[in-house]
Formats: sequence, C-alpha cells, structure tokens
Amino acid sequence: MSASGVRARVRAEMTEEIKAVARRHLATDGANLSLRAVARDMSMASSAVYRYFASRDELLTALIIDAYNSVGEAAELATTGGNALERFLSLAHAVRDWALADPHQWALIYGSPVPGYQAPQDTIGPATRVILLIADVVRKAYENGEVADRQPITGRFAEEFAAVAERFTPGAPPRLVAASLSAFVQMSGAISAELFGQLNNSVDEDRRGFFEYQMRGAAYLIGWE
Repeated sequence: MSASGVRARVRAEMTEEIKAVARRHLATDGANLSLRAVARDMSMASSAVYRYFASRDELLTALIIDAYNSVGEAAELATTGGNALERFLSLAHAVRDWALADPHQWALIYGSPVPGYQAPQDTIGPATRVILLIADVVRKAYENGEVADRQPITGRFAEEFAAVAERFTPGAPPRLVAASLSAFVQMSGAISAELFGQLNNSVDEDRRGFFEYQMRGAAYLIGWE
C-alpha cells in the first residue's frame, strides 16, 4: 500500500474512533458535545482532534448523518418480504427497535434541537430515508390496488401535498402522501413518547403491542383495511 493509502486508512480509522467516543458522550452529556472532552478521553491534544473535525458542529453533523443512515438501513432491511402492509409494519417495528437499542442517537436526530446548531444540506438526504421508504411502500401498495380510497383532502395543505406528490410520488393522490407523512409523524412520536417516559405507569407490560396498535391505526388512515 502506498504512503498516501496508509495515511488515508489511518485518518479514516481515527475519524471513526473520534465519532465512537463522541457517541459515548451523547449518553452522558446529550448533544452538548465538547471536542476538548473527546480529545481528553482519547489522550490527545485538542488541536489534534481539530485536524479531523474543525468544530463541534462538524462533529455533530457527522454523528447525525451516521444516525440517520443507520436507522434508514434498519428500516430498509425490514422491508424485503411480505405484502405491503406487512412491510410497513415491519419497517415501523425496525425503527422502534433501533431507537430502543440506542436511545441517545434517537434523541440526537428526533429529540429537541441542539441550541445554536444549524443542520447543513448534507443531512437532508439521510434524514429523509425513512419517510421516503414509507412513501415508496405506500405508493407500490396504491399501484397494486392494496389500499382503499379515502375521502380526498382539501384546503391549503392539500395544495402543498399535491406539489410534494408530483415531486416524489407522481400519480399518487395528495391524500396518500399526507397519510404517509402522518404515519411517519405518528411513528416517530410514538417512539419518542415511549423513550422519554410518557408511557410510564400507563403502558408498562406490552409497549410493542401498543405500538403495533398505533401503527395499524396509521395504516388504516393510509387505506389498508
């Protein structure tokens, strides 16, 4: 391997190690990351860490993109078999399982905004993987006649969803696009409610069953019976 190849490999390995340490800080400090603290844990000078990440926000962006891609991959792997409704429900459960396994990463991407942080354009693609996957499952179900028609939506938001439908799911009714986004909002809200304690002392024994109930309600709104 050439010297440049060795340097690139070492840089990639160090970048991943820095991100791994930063993720551990998410568990104790939330998104209040400090490059100095990360450097201290790695027994490095803070100036050395700045050679890999120029700022806290740059490191946060890397962690956010990784988290979105990780949950997106989990969702995609869950939609490889079964009919459309089964794929939708499997997708939702996969996202919930991912969140339960790593609640701090979930909080990073779906929790409260980080004060002073502005997400760059680089995060948009990864951030939309799950919602676009839901839209794709729903679109295919619609094309195959697997979802029933519902009352068309009306109002200004219907016009907005018509534009979204034209861009992402040409030929799909705006109502279907709105229902798909509603399903995503309900899914992420249900998961956050569970992780952040809103279900305590009300649903303690079968939260998976309650989540399934909520997702089947979302599926009904989409058009599955």
